[in-house]
Amino acid sequence: MNTLCCIGHITRDKIVTPERTVYMSGGVAYYFSCALACLPRRTDYTLVTKVAQEDFKTVEDMRAAGINVVCRDSKATVFFENTYTINDVRSQRVLAKSDPFTTEDVRGIRADIFHLGTLLADDFSLEVLGELHRRGRVSVDAQGFLRRVEGGEVGKCDWADKEAWLRKVDIVKVNEMEMEVLTGESSPRKAATVIAGYGPKEVLVTLGALGSLILADGEFVTVPSYPPTAVVDSTGCGDTYMAGYLYCRVQGIPVRQSACFAAAMCTSKIAHNGPFSGTTDDIRRIAKGDILI
Repeated sequence: MNTLCCIGHITRDKIVTPERTVYMSGGVAYYFSCALACLPRRTDYTLVTKVAQEDFKTVEDMRAAGINVVCRDSKATVFFENTYTINDVRSQRVLAKSDPFTTEDVRGIRADIFHLGTLLADDFSLEVLGELHRRGRVSVDAQGFLRRVEGGEVGKCDWADKEAWLRKVDIVKVNEMEMEVLTGESSPRKAATVIAGYGPKEVLVTLGALGSLILADGEFVTVPSYPPTAVVDSTGCGDTYMAGYLYCRVQGIPVRQSACFAAAMCTSKIAHNGPFSGTTDDIRRIAKGDILI
């Protein structure tokens, strides 16, 4: 059976809106893993994470949901504070950081595809990346590498040493804002071409309601978005997209079908609070014949 592994921190999130303040689990690793837990077990999946002992209940809950979690100790759990204005504009602060991942943390972990669930630029080192790249394909969401933290406040910056990193990355995802920060290009096709020039074989550019554009092995693939029945909670949509895409790709499913599957998962997820909780029947119904899985 094909194997897929996500390596990343689970977070504690404080969500502040004009109406209320709530606390919940979050992070790439959390949304990615919860989405995969809803899909048929056609691939072996492992999450490698690091949390403080006082937050171990989240790990236990994920294991109870059938997720294979390898948990390493950390002196703290990543703690984000997300504040939204009445116009849904978000500001973000980092209140605590977990220990970065080391080569010892991934010792003995094997997979066909490793997905780095990066939240902050120092979550991983080039040494860890190189070790994973020797074992399988590496997938990255650029988001965390483009975050700058100053005085606890989160802002955007270019990816430090991006040429060295992207030479060892096989699959990378960016959204519209991230592609421009990373490349200086406002055209998705030009941005994807620049990123592919650094080394990745598959560059995914998500464009919200306009769908997504993928440059894979030199060829462009355009993928539609599927209108949701409601827009309730967009948190974790990018992680859901990558979960669906890599779930398909690790099985050898073609790029366009994989991306359509991923887009339909996002449409299902955004209509509800929390992680994706739908089924493959929901995904097929939303995609309307664009997928065969």
